[in-house]
Amino acid sequence: MEQEKRLYHNYDKNVQYIHDYLSVDKSFDLIHLDVQYAGKKMALFLIDGLVKDDILHYLMRFLAELKDGDLEENALDKLIKRNIPYVEIDVEQDLNKAAELVLAGPTALLVEGLDKIIMIDARTYPVRGPEEPDLERVVRGSRDGFVETIIFNTALIRRKIRDKTLRMEYTSIGRRSKTDICICYLADIADSDKVEMLKQHLDKIDTDGLPMAEKTIEEFLSGKTWNPYPTIRYTERPDTASEHIYEGHILIIIDGSPSVMITPATYWHHLQHAEEYRQKPFIGVYLRMVRFLAVFASLFLLPFYYLLSTEMGILPEELAFIGPKEIGLLPLIVQFLIAEVGIDVLRMAAIHTPSSLATALGLVSAIIIGQIAVEVGLFSNEVVLYLAVVVMGTFATPSYELSLANRVTRIMLLIITALLGVKGFVIGFTCYILYLTNLKTFYIGYFWPFIPFDAKAFMNVLIRQPIPHDKNRPSFLNPQDPDR
Repeated sequence: MEQEKRLYHNYDKNVQYIHDYLSVDKSFDLIHLDVQYAGKKMALFLIDGLVKDDILHYLMRFLAELKDGDLEENALDKLIKRNIPYVEIDVEQDLNKAAELVLAGPTALLVEGLDKIIMIDARTYPVRGPEEPDLERVVRGSRDGFVETIIFNTALIRRKIRDKTLRMEYTSIGRRSKTDICICYLADIADSDKVEMLKQHLDKIDTDGLPMAEKTIEEFLSGKTWNPYPTIRYTERPDTASEHIYEGHILIIIDGSPSVMITPATYWHHLQHAEEYRQKPFIGVYLRMVRFLAVFASLFLLPFYYLLSTEMGILPEELAFIGPKEIGLLPLIVQFLIAEVGIDVLRMAAIHTPSSLATALGLVSAIIIGQIAVEVGLFSNEVVLYLAVVVMGTFATPSYELSLANRVTRIMLLIITALLGVKGFVIGFTCYILYLTNLKTFYIGYFWPFIPFDAKAFMNVLIRQPIPHDKNRPSFLNPQDPDR
């Protein structure tokens, strides 16, 4: 934190200080404009591209109508309340703070004879229109989504929550980036202790900037640096974010990111999807059961199939057909590991491939690589079949971060099962459950309400409840108002 620098009594010194602080001569987009209105010298400092030119031209036209002597008395009050007709206007007494604000977008106006700097927040950012997020599509429902501009995102939430207790608290993180951050919650619902704890954690973040926006913040907040499982949920849908606010969650909105962070979030939050609540309750229950089954299959199907294929005597005669009829040229575990790595390579290739070439990439991967690999005997047909089922389960996981963590867990379970057989599978499964049980999200059990067990809350997790019957907020959030 830089030391406060009060304004000099000399106008020229103040102008020169900000000019030198910003190194205006070194950057083409930093503008220092000297003007004179009402017989007083004035200076404007702004960044080209972050200021609405039409608004500044409009304000300067009003200033140009001033006559000599109009600002001799109560100049500051006259300028703010009458001669600069704009909504977002403030004053600043600290030269350093004013210069830092200029770098964030507002315009600084220095006026000869005033002991304060007038800050005009006429900034604008390049922005795309709200569109439906690719990762959270629904058949029914709104098609708007968060964008990279923080003020747009807060407005999308305000549109859905017209509550006087909705709080949007501003702060900034990063010694150099000064990235805008907003903490969003309902003051009469969210646990005040959790809000304060989150603020304290954010205040302790000391870094140059947030190059990866929300992911950088998560690494500071999560505590366990090498934990693969997400302890914070992300969403790009305003309706999903608003629903979590109503429950008592706290949101973190970061300027420059279309993803809003939801805290705290348990393992089961990452398995929820808006589509379940856009259909009738019975259909929602079915969709949730199918999704749980798909996620479970993506984790344990391959290790379990490998165990049944390699350990003789486990299966009864009725299920003896399970297992590859022909192993292939490579050992079964090698086939699985190569296929797992190949799927990740294909995923990365798809991300970097232009959409016009995506079809060609699919043909190459499915026909040339997959089919020929089976025909020459490198892979067995069963390996391709079960791997396809697992990949579908991975893509059915609502949380992209959770799907990646499950993929790493699946590979580890495969390896330990190949090394130790039945004992390895049991040990791996047990360690998986124990690890998630001991994991915390903001000092709350990650596996809640399974461990610690809460029967009513666990039923709400398993079965999507009809909205009229779901009258209680999650107890682990300790909401001030537990009833909806």
